[in-house]
Amino acid sequence: MSKLQSPANHRIKRQTVAEALSESLRERILNGEFKEGETLIQETIAAEYDVSRMPVREAFKELEASGLITSKAHKGSVVSSIPMEQIQELFDLRSNLEGELLQYSLPNLTDEQLAYSKQLLPQLEEAYHNDDMSNWGRLNWEFHLSLYAGADRVQTLSIVQGINIQTDRYIRLQLLLTEGKEEAEIDHRELLKLCEARDTKKAVKFLRQHINEAGTNLLKVLGKKRGKSAS
Repeated sequence: MSKLQSPANHRIKRQTVAEALSESLRERILNGEFKEGETLIQETIAAEYDVSRMPVREAFKELEASGLITSKAHKGSVVSSIPMEQIQELFDLRSNLEGELLQYSLPNLTDEQLAYSKQLLPQLEEAYHNDDMSNWGRLNWEFHLSLYAGADRVQTLSIVQGINIQTDRYIRLQLLLTEGKEEAEIDHRELLKLCEARDTKKAVKFLRQHINEAGTNLLKVLGKKRGKSAS
């Protein structure tokens, strides 16, 4: 089994204060607690977590590198707002790159690796059913990642993971405001079925359709939400 997908590899790691802080702030941005355009003040965050400003600065640098916050003159660090056309671009990139990853991966995936993908689905579905938003993005990424483990495309995987970090908060919003969770469950099961059948052509086509439809539905929801916020 690949190191990328081995259950034994998901063990708790020791973290620095800055890493733990970055993880906590990232989750608060992704779940919508910190809104688009909201200013994050170092002193306030440091006081809230009872830490010095140094780990806060380090955490902010990591969040900025992930595209979740932006440094602005005279305003400090602001939660990023991705324009609609750029969100469309990110989903186009996901569709193309993840389709390519699956195409390279599927002929090399072992039965054991696919069995691990199958083990992840009930965990993801349980998170959906329990409205466990904090685990939606993580488990969704782990499921997709498990299907790409045979690709041996390290750079492409790194790019796709970065894209997923940027779009995760918007996907959560779409799942909250639509019937997206039920559709996602159906799509994931169908995708796994095609992968288990080793039908690379159909699996890649279905994956790209799944990503494109998620992007289309998200943009509809986000357009309405931003329209209301502006009015």
